Amino acid sequence: MKEFTVCGVQIAPKPNDIAYNVEKIKEWAKKAKKLHNPELIVFPESATTGFTPNMPIYEFYNLLDPIPGKVTKEMEKLSKELDAYLVVPMYEKGEEPNVVYNSAVVIGPSEGIIGIYRKTHLFPTERLSAGGWSTPGKEAPVFELPFCKLGVMICYDGDFPELARELVVKGAEVIVRPSALLRSFDIWELTNRARAYDNHVYFVAVNAVGPDAGNNFYFGHSMIINPIAQKLAQARGTEEIIYAKLDPDPIKYVTYGASTPMIFDHVEDRNLEVYKNIMKKSKCPFEPAKRIPY
Repeated sequence: MKEFTVCGVQIAPKPNDIAYNVEKIKEWAKKAKKLHNPELIVFPESATTGFTPNMPIYEFYNLLDPIPGKVTKEMEKLSKELDAYLVVPMYEKGEEPNVVYNSAVVIGPSEGIIGIYRKTHLFPTERLSAGGWSTPGKEAPVFELPFCKLGVMICYDGDFPELARELVVKGAEVIVRPSALLRSFDIWELTNRARAYDNHVYFVAVNAVGPDAGNNFYFGHSMIINPIAQKLAQARGTEEIIYAKLDPDPIKYVTYGASTPMIFDHVEDRNLEVYKNIMKKSKCPFEPAKRIPY
């Protein structure tokens, strides 16, 4: 990894108005570039529509763009203009009718589309079995950028330590988490800092603000966390840009502001013999208010 600056651009998408939101992404990306000159710019989950579509799945499907498509073509132009890498989350129109992926596309100024991550852990309300609209992805790619190896998780994905560990075992040095999170700030902060510290990885969590078409309201508070769980940047509950310069040698000391050497590595120090049952299907021993079937 090389030293670089990352920006999290915390914006409120206009519900289901893709053309408007594409222009808004452009405007805010240009502002981030002018203010902080980042190499990487990250936007919130479903930044081109908002999270909940609040329409029948066939209507939503017909509203969307495939990847590649018109939206990604505009984002490729933007990336090239700014000479910056972009993570642009958007619902992706699948090849089969009514197949919609909750995706994030990674775009480079010379490469164009580097790759796509499709959300693997769908929040219960977006599952098809609950009357939702999303089809889950099945892969956890790591993308090679000139300055880091990048993993992507989307919102509810961040609750699952197994997914973050999978990305780090594959070599990720930075994980971004575009989100439209509706739970408490405490859960948001806890999961972001835990995933960073579990794996000694940088974590860039960018949450939406404002309402979606389902009248859900998102609270923002995007944050950037370093590999020893120190918060490097913290947004408020409004549209805002956060940024941080990421150090390529971040775990020499056990805590910030002290010179006590760090002598452990959570990834190397795993006792793999203990994890024989980790891939078995199971469920929490306690019952939630309702279980949404898969």
